[in-house]
Amino acid sequence: MSNHPEVLQPRRRGWKIGALVIAGLLVVAAVVAGIVTAPTWANLGSGSADSRSDASAADASSTPPSGAPQAEEYTFGVTPTDGATGVNPVTPPEIRAENATVVDVVLEPMDGGEAISGTVSQDGTSWKADERLSFATEYSFEFVLIDSVGGQDRIQQTFTTVLPANEANAWMYPADGSTVGTGQTIEITFSEPVTNKADVENAITITSTSGQEGAFYWLNDNKVRYRPQEFWEPHSTITVDMQLFGVDFGNGMIGNFDNTFSFQTHNTRLAVVDNATKQMQVFIDGKLERTFPVTLGTEEWPSFFGYYTVMEQYEQTKFTAESIGLQPGDPAYYEPTLVNYASRISNGGAFVHEALPAAQSVLGVTNVSHGCVGMSPEGAKYFYEVFGPGDMVQILNTSKGPVQVWDGFGDWNVPWPEWTAQQPA
Repeated sequence: MSNHPEVLQPRRRGWKIGALVIAGLLVVAAVVAGIVTAPTWANLGSGSADSRSDASAADASSTPPSGAPQAEEYTFGVTPTDGATGVNPVTPPEIRAENATVVDVVLEPMDGGEAISGTVSQDGTSWKADERLSFATEYSFEFVLIDSVGGQDRIQQTFTTVLPANEANAWMYPADGSTVGTGQTIEITFSEPVTNKADVENAITITSTSGQEGAFYWLNDNKVRYRPQEFWEPHSTITVDMQLFGVDFGNGMIGNFDNTFSFQTHNTRLAVVDNATKQMQVFIDGKLERTFPVTLGTEEWPSFFGYYTVMEQYEQTKFTAESIGLQPGDPAYYEPTLVNYASRISNGGAFVHEALPAAQSVLGVTNVSHGCVGMSPEGAKYFYEVFGPGDMVQILNTSKGPVQVWDGFGDWNVPWPEWTAQQPA
């Protein structure tokens, strides 16, 4: 690796204990068997028998010839420390020296692969990596230090980056490149609990072509939502830039990726369901387009009032009483039933769907459902074809609610002052 002679030249006899401030860091060299470690730096004085060839170590113990130039004592620091484990791959390896020149630096994976490039300072006293490291990799870190009279020390160290058990990932909804309704909030789910919430929030930048600003709201340590104060503007593009590589989630978990996602909104679509009239009014871009009779939940199984967001849709699906906690023998139990044009609006089992034949005669008159919005075949098909994920349903004048933030996307029922009042740890 070195272009200098194989036999390293001695510069002085023995060791001295010294201290030096390099770029604001206290670097200490001392007599040790091996290395001296500090919180982020490994510190060695030149002439260490551990870092030199046998020939040079022997020379170092002898008296230099009379009149031979004496090398200035130098001190240097290295990060990561020799033998370090769990190194954050976003931390750039670095060498700093005083009264010595850094040359022939090779930083490469022990198991093979491309070396990590780096840059030597103009005065030759420091080197810093230009690239990120990889996760779960043991690296060899080798370099040569040349003292003031041309003598050389070859330093060899190793370290290992964060292992897979400490990597953290994240997923976003809606999907990248999708087009959704103006009520679709952003949901980011983390593979590991986040305790350093402020650091994670600062690593995520969300912008929109409408210029709307929003705020984060944590449902729990693994899930956060983001929305503006009002619905997204129609026909806007929202971009989510996650720079999570190397971010400390807390508990030793480190983010393992950077990526940018975007989605678009289409026109505004809102269905207002009024329990007082048992009618659904459909507004497209603020204009009333259609009105349909509906049936809602009974007093025992009420429909919650508030804003709902359409989550997913099925042209036909099977409803089971067990999915809402009923068992055979319960008064409200029903056999598995196929329903048409079902649009989910809550995690708790609320759908907009075609009412069963027995219920269609009471549409617009009374409530007979288990909390769903039942419609005529025509109305349910219209809703299924016109509405989609991110479009909004608002239920009015029922006795229970509002829809909670965790029950689907009940985010819009949280008042803005409450939404923004969360203080991430």
